[in-house]
Amino acid sequence: MVDSALTGTARRPRRGEPAAARISRAIRRIVSSSAAREVAEITRTAERIQQPVTTGRQIAVTSIRGGAGKTTVAALLGTAYAHHRQDPVLLVEADPALGSLPLRLGAETLRWTTADLADIVEPQMSLLDVTGYLVQLPDNAWLLPGSQGRIGAMLDTAAYERVMVALRRYFGVTVVDCETLPAEVARVALSAAQARVLAAPATLDGITSTYAVLQWMQGLPRHMIAGTVVALTSTTSRPGIDVEAAAEKLRSTGATVHVLPYDRHLAAGGALRTELLARPTRLAATRLAAEVFQLSQKRR
Repeated sequence: MVDSALTGTARRPRRGEPAAARISRAIRRIVSSSAAREVAEITRTAERIQQPVTTGRQIAVTSIRGGAGKTTVAALLGTAYAHHRQDPVLLVEADPALGSLPLRLGAETLRWTTADLADIVEPQMSLLDVTGYLVQLPDNAWLLPGSQGRIGAMLDTAAYERVMVALRRYFGVTVVDCETLPAEVARVALSAAQARVLAAPATLDGITSTYAVLQWMQGLPRHMIAGTVVALTSTTSRPGIDVEAAAEKLRSTGATVHVLPYDRHLAAGGALRTELLARPTRLAATRLAAEVFQLSQKRR
């Protein structure tokens, strides 16, 4: 159970950008031809996300340290897939050490965990049987939490692998919120997934550390870095680095890089409400989801 007394301390959710910025953007769209181009781009991006799959795609999201926006990125991806796709979407929390994915997704009650389900799921189960152990979310999405808020909850690699192999056939897309690297389950998840997302803060130390990880990945089989997308998250409205120059440096390793702009609603850290996201954030998150899904289709 998510403690209602704690969640009640949160202030009223804010929109991702101030009213003045929203009004200015709306006026610019009215007096220019950008609105039609934007609609066309959104349509093309949605079509990329909606492509059918023959087997479930599993996408692992991790980072090299806490506070990098890993769980926020996982929540944004899962929400985008659930909104655009017709088949069921699953979000898995493979970070049992007090991960915050249930909070980000607005889940109020938690029962079965990833470790629990490893001992329950059977091949003969139907989708209806399986979803009885999951937390239902909007838009035909489901959540499998990593813990019930208990400190010291454990998840071993064998349990994780059993769950992911068993659930793959039920869900078109599964987004896994992993532990930070180099945790063992995170390494297994990254290796088994069809695509990987590495969340990195748009700070000098965040960029430096992420670049070192990508250089290490260059020594692995080619599909590892080719199927990796860096989600560069801006944690303040005025980052202390040139974000675009940093993104280009990271791209030089062969990884794809997407920049998620600063958003006041995301920065508050509560439940994700897509209607409160700034428009640039929604567009960037949808582009990221499309890119990651397309990469996942290339790996069987």
